[in-house]
This record gives sequence, C-alpha cells and structure tokens, in this order.
Amino acid sequence: MQPIFGILIPFLGTSLGAACVFFMKKSLSEGVQRALTGFAAGVMVAASVWSLLLPAIEQASGMGRWSFVPAAAGFWVGVAFLLALDHIIPHLHRNSRQVEGPQSRLSRTTMMVLAVTLHNIPEGMAVGVLYAGLLAKNAQITAASALALSLGIAIQNFPEGAIISMPLRAEGESKRRAFFGGVLSGVVEPVGAVLTILAARLVIPALPYLLSFAAGAMLYVVVEELIPEMSQGKHSNLGTVFFAVGFGIMMALDVALG
Repeated sequence: MQPIFGILIPFLGTSLGAACVFFMKKSLSEGVQRALTGFAAGVMVAASVWSLLLPAIEQASGMGRWSFVPAAAGFWVGVAFLLALDHIIPHLHRNSRQVEGPQSRLSRTTMMVLAVTLHNIPEGMAVGVLYAGLLAKNAQITAASALALSLGIAIQNFPEGAIISMPLRAEGESKRRAFFGGVLSGVVEPVGAVLTILAARLVIPALPYLLSFAAGAMLYVVVEELIPEMSQGKHSNLGTVFFAVGFGIMMALDVALG
C-alpha cells in the first residue's frame, strides 16, 4: 500500500492546486506566478541532486573512480528524452503565443495543458524510480527518502495545478473544465511512476541509470521552461528568491527524512 500511496501524493498536490479555480475569482498576478514558478524550479533542482543523482552515484560506488559513469550516462539520456518530446508534442507555454513542436490544430488551452504534462513526466518517473528501489529492497533507498521526494513534488505541484487551471479559466473555460485541465496535466505522474516501477523491477541493475535519467529530464524542464518563465519582466529577483525557498525546503525534506 505504501508505494501506491506514495505515487499518488504528487497527483493529489496537482489536484488540490487546480481546485483553486473554484475559490479564487481573479487569475494569479504575474508576480505570484513568477514566485510559484521559481519555487517549483527550486524543488526540482534539489530533488534532482539529493534524491536522484547522489543516490545514483552511491549505488555505483563499486565502480570506484568511475562511479559517476551511470549517473552521467542516465542524465544525458534523460535530457535527450525530454528534448525529443519537446519536438514531437505540440505545446504552448504560459505567457507565450508561439507554439512549440509540430504544427497542430489543437486548441490553445489543450496545448497549454500539454506543456505542463510534458513537465510532469519526469516528476512521475522520479517518484517511480525511488519506489522501485524500495520494493527491490535496495539498501540505499529508504521509505523515508521516497516519501520525502513524493512530498516535495506534491508541494511544488500545488502551485503548478493553480498555474494551469487559473489561466484556463481566464481563457474562457468554465471552472469545471479549467479544474479538469489542471488535474489532467498531473495524471501522467502516477502513470509514469507505475511504468517506471515495472521497468525498474525488471532491470534492477539499471537503477542508477534510471535515477539519473529522471534527474536529467527534470533539469531539462527547469532550464528550458521554468527559469525563463520566472525571469521574465520586472522584478525577476522574486522568482530567484522563491527558487531558493523551494530548493531549501526540498533539501531539508530529503536530509531530514532520508
């Protein structure tokens, strides 16, 4: 039951955030969106380092001075995977009018949801990898460390859910459709987690590669999407400050619980 509960926590965070559309009359201000984006980026960077890359290197410690190889290889494959998805899935980032990926007749709101869904894929994989290691009784992955990652991603998913549902409402969607748009963007997380658990249980020796793969994919999202969004316009230091807040909270969660 614990892994099932753990992989659903991040999805719950997204759903609760999307539910803000029922309680807030106005769309989020630019400053608030920038702060929330910076916070999410900080959580993802800290999770990539403490929860994924460092454990990947530790698990390959038997390779001596070459213990960085699985982490480096998995990291680059993760970056390449997200780069490929970026090019084959049509999507539209918030505050942008230029569609990325192939030409499509999809609606603007659908492509906004797809942009956040792309963003959520590596997060689901990251949670799935840790719970796969836990199920495999890997000595370097504890229930507390897996829970810390789930909680950290759930915390940053809450503002993400609001960031997608509120603009959808502002685009003219009904509150219910805007809510389901936010929820739908997070569905990929538990699905990705389950698929990763199944893959990792089949290929346990690949666990260091899978951990770093998720880290590479998450950092690609941070650098390609979140950092530009949190730095746009005036007072970009607000995004930077909340990046530090998110980074500090995730680091503390992982060290205290892991």
